[in-house]
Amino acid sequence: MIKLDDALNELVIANRILANENVVDAYGHVSIRNPDKPERFFMAHMLATPEIVERTDILEFGLDGELVSDSRTPSIERFIHGGIYEARPDVAAVVHAHAEDTLPFGITNVPLRPVIHSGSFIGTQVPVWDIADNFGDTDLLVSNTAHGRDLARCLGKNHVVLMRGHGFAAAAQSLIDVIRLSVYLPRNARVQLAAMRLGDFKPLSDGEVAARFARYKPYSAQTWRAWQYWAKRAGCGHMVGKSPKS
Repeated sequence: MIKLDDALNELVIANRILANENVVDAYGHVSIRNPDKPERFFMAHMLATPEIVERTDILEFGLDGELVSDSRTPSIERFIHGGIYEARPDVAAVVHAHAEDTLPFGITNVPLRPVIHSGSFIGTQVPVWDIADNFGDTDLLVSNTAHGRDLARCLGKNHVVLMRGHGFAAAAQSLIDVIRLSVYLPRNARVQLAAMRLGDFKPLSDGEVAARFARYKPYSAQTWRAWQYWAKRAGCGHMVGKSPKS
């Protein structure tokens, strides 16, 4: 299990990677479950951009989305993270973002499918959550525990859930895995959209997706290499230590 100090350091790196890879902008966030207290999670407070997140910007929350002890303004949509952690004890990290390329699949009847090998990590099923189904007309923000729990129910055992007219939430068993998933999710969506303009397309089979998951593990050499690459591109390569598996 990753140590708390390493987890918080990785969370700073994750924020900067997501910003540099254009997964998040002024909005969107990433969190990690407290490895020592699984009933809590960490996420940065509201800043102009995740690109400037420092260690001191990280806040701790309970699964109800309430701050453990801090007076700084938390993200309104912290309930996305709390709801998923509460429903999924296997999940160690969560990302919420508004990546534009994913949005068409949340407002049409065309399902988002894994179509490229690096997109296999989205899984074979990507459900769409519509906040209006159970809450009527809202501002589309996940702003309370009921919203978060409903979103988590729609996510189920999947890795990604699209949010109608809003964005996506992704969940994984490690922070590095959820960053990899979130970086390649918009790329997979772009490829599928391009293929649909040409005609029929062939998604990855269930067996191909399973084979990809079997090959890559948290902190594997392949995954760590990508983490180092993204961190260097984001200007924080110096913050990356040795892989826990090294």
